[in-house]
Amino acid sequence: MSLFKRSVVSEIMSHAGVVFSTLLVVWLSVLLVRLLGEAANGSIGADVVFGLATFSSITALPVILAVSLFIAVLTTVTRNFRESEMVVWFASGLSLKDWLGPVLRCAVPFAVLIAVLTLMASPWAYRQISEYRQRYEQRSDLSKVTAGQFIETEQGARVFFAEEPDQPDEEMGKIIARVLEPEWLSVITADSAHIETEPNGDRFLVLSSGHRYDLKPGKAEFRMVDFDHYGVRLENRSEANTAEAVRRLAESQIKARPTMQLFNDDSDSARSQIMWRLALPLAALNLAMLAIPLGAVNPRLGRSGDFLIAGLVGLLYMNLINLSRGWIGTGLLDFRLGLWLVHAVFAVLMAYMMWRKLRVRAPRKPRRSAAA
Repeated sequence: MSLFKRSVVSEIMSHAGVVFSTLLVVWLSVLLVRLLGEAANGSIGADVVFGLATFSSITALPVILAVSLFIAVLTTVTRNFRESEMVVWFASGLSLKDWLGPVLRCAVPFAVLIAVLTLMASPWAYRQISEYRQRYEQRSDLSKVTAGQFIETEQGARVFFAEEPDQPDEEMGKIIARVLEPEWLSVITADSAHIETEPNGDRFLVLSSGHRYDLKPGKAEFRMVDFDHYGVRLENRSEANTAEAVRRLAESQIKARPTMQLFNDDSDSARSQIMWRLALPLAALNLAMLAIPLGAVNPRLGRSGDFLIAGLVGLLYMNLINLSRGWIGTGLLDFRLGLWLVHAVFAVLMAYMMWRKLRVRAPRKPRRSAAA
């Protein structure tokens, strides 16, 4: 390998490592904030936050890798032009097209890794995420209650707050619950609570030494009951009981299905998912090649405009892939056309920009003076 190729490959990989680390840290920060917010609201358990963050990061790796490669190639080419190193390479008999070999040497392994992630690792990670969420949703209401936190269940119909138990044999300490029913609004307080399981498998939350206050909203009806023991039946509610949950479950299931099963499915949703999984490796190659002419800038001009244009081109590329996936999923675009159309358009754009950069313009003819 020549000195030029070694230096280019080394610099691209170095920049790619820095960009990848930065994007991954940003992604994890945003993801953890969202997951911790869901855990505080009772949507997920605090014990599954780390697992969900790990598997969600696996699903995001293909896009992060593609963007990292694009930025790495762009910054490498731009730096060589800004610092006039390209003048040395041009004087040595090299041209801009000689960048294709080193860039492909870096882009091909990235594309292979992205293909493995999208075709194999990401579906497996989506299955693990779905299992984590389903296991939590199938827990009883009391198992979601954490001491010192307000927990909503049944879409806000039940709100619990419990304190730490005073006695070692108690499962929970003082507890207060608000129960919203079709006609009554109830507030229940108790000194302690525990779970009892009947022989038929039914589970009850048994409250000890408490009070129940019932009222009808908008009406002058009020009831107050004191009790020594009060049982509330706990039902395992699956997420699939709501329309929104059904939609989310269907979306997660199509993402979690193995790739070979999708190829055997003739539905539009399966075709759209296949298109997305195959599009990301091709997009990584296209973006890496496109970064070469985009990074070939005039050293005398500012750098912000060039980076802005390059960022908009990359954003447009990914948005068009998402748009094509949506059209395939709704049947508005044929799968065979949508699979390669966006990539072909940007490949032609890359070839045209390379031709513009490599074209040698003829010198301008001097203008004749009026006196002559």
